[in-house]
Parts: sequence; C-alpha cells; structure tokens
Amino acid sequence: MTTPAHAVLNLLVLGGGHRRILWLPIFLGSLLPDVPMLGFYFLQRVILREPESYIWSHVYFQPNWQALFDIFNSFPLIVVGLIVAYWVRSDWLQVFFLSIGLHCMADFLLHHDDAHRHFLPLSDWRLLSPVSYWDHRYYGRYVTWAEMALVLVGSVILFQRHKSPAARVLAGVTLVSYLGYLVYALTVWASLDGTQ
Repeated sequence: MTTPAHAVLNLLVLGGGHRRILWLPIFLGSLLPDVPMLGFYFLQRVILREPESYIWSHVYFQPNWQALFDIFNSFPLIVVGLIVAYWVRSDWLQVFFLSIGLHCMADFLLHHDDAHRHFLPLSDWRLLSPVSYWDHRYYGRYVTWAEMALVLVGSVILFQRHKSPAARVLAGVTLVSYLGYLVYALTVWASLDGTQ
C-alpha cells in the first residue's frame, strides 16, 4: 500500500470509539515503517538524480538498504515495543505500536518481489505474496483500484468521524497527498512496465 493509504486504513481501523482521541499516534505509527523508504527515495531521486528504473530495479535491492527497510517492518521489534508500552501503561505508545503493526501486516500481504523480512532479527524469511499493491503481474491493478476506493471513501468517513480541526486537516492532507502520488505514479512510473 502507499503511505497515505496506510494512514487512512489505520485511522479507520484503530481510530474509532475510545481511541478516536488518539488519532496522532495512529497516524504517526502508520507512517513510520515507510519513513526510511521516503528518505531513500528522496536521496536517490532528488539529491543523486538516479533514474526511476535504476532506483527500483537495482539500488532498492542493495543489502544495506534492505536491512534498513526491514528493521522498520519487523514484527518482533513491534512486539517488544508493545510490551514496553503496556509495561509503562501508555495508551499513546500502545496505539502507536499497534498502528505500526497494522501497516506491516498490510505490507506483509501486499508485497511480492519487494517483500520485507518481517521477522528480523529472528529470521531472514520473506513472504513473496501472490498479491502486490503495485505490480500488475500480481494483481496490482486491482489492488490499486481497491486502494483508491479505500482512500476516497475512507477520507470522507474520517472527516465525518473526527470533529477536531487538526484531525480534519490531517484527513484532507492525506487525501491530497494520495492524489498527488497518483498523478506522479501515472506520469513517471507507468512507463516503467512493472519495474516501479
């Protein structure tokens, strides 16, 4: 899933009922696993000016980059975080780590060639899911349509659910970010034919 779609999904799933006031840790937790990827892309594309096809077919798969991405997607480390959050009795931290976990569960199910090692440091195993959130060879087009519906409908629900101005601004910014991503993906990555 794209980063804005993770944010919408996590806020929908975790942000109801008594957790409604904890929208900030849910939002931050939904972003954290992708922060190294966003930094990587900024470095490679904006600073080093590497071509898209080279970034996603070569640089992305270098062992050091993979290790960084995978550490931020580690289920064992998330469990440690949840235990610490429970031990210190912090609802904020518990929801934060639950949100990270939900993000990683979606990635676990929606990555094929670019799968993370979700069980580091205990195992180097990767699930090569039969479904990819982007790769058309693994139903990526269908997942993209489902994701678009989730973000559009979910943003409306979030805007109605949360009455605070900050939460509503966040829902709007997330929607605009997603629409910006779609425009960028259609203009830049669509020509790469599965090498995103």
